[in-house]
Parts: sequence; C-alpha cells; structure tokens
Amino acid sequence: MDERHFDVELTRDRAFAFTARFDSAELGEVRIDEPAPLGQGDGPNASRVLGAAIGHCLGASLLFCLGKARVDVSDLSVRVRGTVTRNDAGRLRITDLRVTLHPTVRAAERERLGRCVNLFEDFCLVTSSVRNGIPVHVEVEPADADVAAPSRGDPS
Repeated sequence: MDERHFDVELTRDRAFAFTARFDSAELGEVRIDEPAPLGQGDGPNASRVLGAAIGHCLGASLLFCLGKARVDVSDLSVRVRGTVTRNDAGRLRITDLRVTLHPTVRAAERERLGRCVNLFEDFCLVTSSVRNGIPVHVEVEPADADVAAPSRGDPS
C-alpha cells in the first residue's frame, strides 16, 4: 500500500480567525475565518475551503485526463455550489455539493471529451475520499494556561 502523509497546522489569530500553514514553506499561508456574526469573514470558512478543495481536485483531474487524451484545453473554470442545512439534531451540515466544470476546447476536439468525462471523477483524491466518508480521529489535548508558553521566536 502506497501511504503518504501531509500536515496542516492552524493557529488562532483572533476570535474565529485562524492561519493555516502547510508542510511546505513554499505553499504560504491561508487565512480561514467564519462569516459574521461569529467571525469577521477575513477569509473563507471551512465549508468553502472544502468546496475549493473538491473543485480544484476535480478540475486538476479533468485537465490531467484531457492532457493524456491530447485534448487542448485553452481554459477551465469550475463552480462549486454547496448547500448547508440543519440535521435532525439542529446542527448545520453540508448536505449537497454541485460541481460544474467548464473546459474550453476546440469544437473538433469535443468528441474526444467523452472518455475523460466518464473517468476523471474516480481519480480525484478529495472527491472520492469525501464520498466514501473519511474517518476523522479527534483528540483534545489541553494546554495549561497558567504556564507561560514560549513565544514563536523563542528556540526553547
């Protein structure tokens, strides 16, 4: 089994705003925040980040397949529309994600899209994982607020 790992670290900036840092310095940081009234909307919330991840994964998967099929894609836009509703317990849940991909290809190449349209979704890591229900293991490890934590720049 081919197993790989990735890490994302989130640090609270204020209220409901966090900065996400990835396991590669070249990837930079992403601000994630809740919309008002909880947060200030200084970045996308987690639901939107999930939608972006699914949209990007599907778009990249389609582009990869079309490239293998030698279909020249001059542009691609992806729209993800998420629906959030309350479940029986009154908790908000993402209940539907609708993804529409708009590849721009020459008319003469449109007939070669079929094979990829039938295949590309299965190769999207994120969409397939979400559809299958990823096990999420959660641990809460409280830190003692009475003990002074070293500052970010402190090497100790």
